[in-house]
Amino acid sequence: MTSTSLSVRAPVPTGGRPAAALGPLGLFTVLLGAALPLIDFFIVNVALPAIDRDLAAGPALLELVVAGYGLPYAVLLVLGGRLGDLFGRRRLFLVGMAAFGLTSLACGLAPDAWTLVAARVAQGAASALMLPQVLATIHSSTRGARRARALSLYGATGGLSMAGGQILGGVLVTADLAGSGWRAVFLVNVPVAVAGLVLAVRSVPETRSDRPAPVDVPGTVLLAVGLLSLLAPLTEGRAAGWPLWTWVSLAVFPFAAGAFWWVERRADRRGATPLVPPSLLALVSLRRGILVVLPLSLGFSGFMFVIAVALQQGLGMGAVASGLALVPMALAFFGASLAGPRLVRRWGTRVVPAGALLQGLGIAAIAWSVGRDWQGLSAADLLPGMAVAGFGQGLQLPVLFRVVLSEVPSERAGVGSGVMVTVQQSALTLGVATLGSLFLSLASAPAEMGAALRTTLLVQLGVVALTLLLGLRLPRTVK
Repeated sequence: MTSTSLSVRAPVPTGGRPAAALGPLGLFTVLLGAALPLIDFFIVNVALPAIDRDLAAGPALLELVVAGYGLPYAVLLVLGGRLGDLFGRRRLFLVGMAAFGLTSLACGLAPDAWTLVAARVAQGAASALMLPQVLATIHSSTRGARRARALSLYGATGGLSMAGGQILGGVLVTADLAGSGWRAVFLVNVPVAVAGLVLAVRSVPETRSDRPAPVDVPGTVLLAVGLLSLLAPLTEGRAAGWPLWTWVSLAVFPFAAGAFWWVERRADRRGATPLVPPSLLALVSLRRGILVVLPLSLGFSGFMFVIAVALQQGLGMGAVASGLALVPMALAFFGASLAGPRLVRRWGTRVVPAGALLQGLGIAAIAWSVGRDWQGLSAADLLPGMAVAGFGQGLQLPVLFRVVLSEVPSERAGVGSGVMVTVQQSALTLGVATLGSLFLSLASAPAEMGAALRTTLLVQLGVVALTLLLGLRLPRTVK
């Protein structure tokens, strides 16, 4: 990437005022802020066995270590976007970065499992303040080819963070730096957050909506109830033995979702500004783009969780070896993300279903390798499938970010990015809950994990097929 491609040039209007353009250092800083929450969602996967041994957590509390981060993260993302529109996106980015560093320190120093869960909840809330400001800042302070390049790098950062989180986690746990063990996966965030704060003060322009709306309290409460009633039982139900509360919670979900939509439409008709304006969802590009992001993110997170468990507990691979098996996927994803803008200029959004087809071929190749010789499976056997699947995913995600935000006005960038990352994060949590639960229910013993992994991969192929079909309905061109 050359400095001229992202140099500070003509300002971009935000509302009625010109906004400062986002320079290379500013882009690097906000992408760092995008990477940290995603890394922390996945980095813990390979650290769970060590946490269990050290804190005697047990399966239910280990599920809470994961879900305790993901639930507040998903629930508060739209609110975080709205607060950025209201108080300034750089300001909220700084607050979120500082809170993320402090809560990471609390996670790393947690003396027991319940303290770790509480710190993870706070860490998820901090991420929800920080992450929506990244896309909103990019959308408000770039345009044209610079915006396309920035969004491609954002997509590449997301893919690398999700795969790299597990790789980094394996390295840190195995290295046992100064006897820190699993705690290093959280403590490593602290100096990074401090560096991010210094860089953000110097390089990230302040943007906000010229017509900020007050917080939609009823909408916020109902969205939180709806997401919690769906995600909490799905993430905790299997480990808890599906008690009565899980079924009651699932039964509440459709009513909470219906009430949320009614309240939002009513506020829109009255001229108020709802948390998720129905008029925003009326944008064809946003609506259809989100429908593709949902199954893509669900399948990806489920795969990452399942492959980590299968390789470590089923084949006895170490944390580093299981993480390194993902390197071909991460590198291919990054390469495809960088090639995306050129491919989109030539082929439009048909790049997305083409990417889904490649992803499906890669997943099928991995399933074939698992079925052919599970006990003798090595990272080299997985390499072709991992690389092809990663390349296919890299062709999809960055383009989808551009599609979703292409028609969103700059003054509503916080809301638009908040909606998209909420869908993405909810799907990531659902992927672990659904595909992860399917795999664990089929793999009651290490000897059964090969067959369970192959079955789960075949189910994921169905999810990829849905992504391909939905991708065909995207608008042909994207701004």
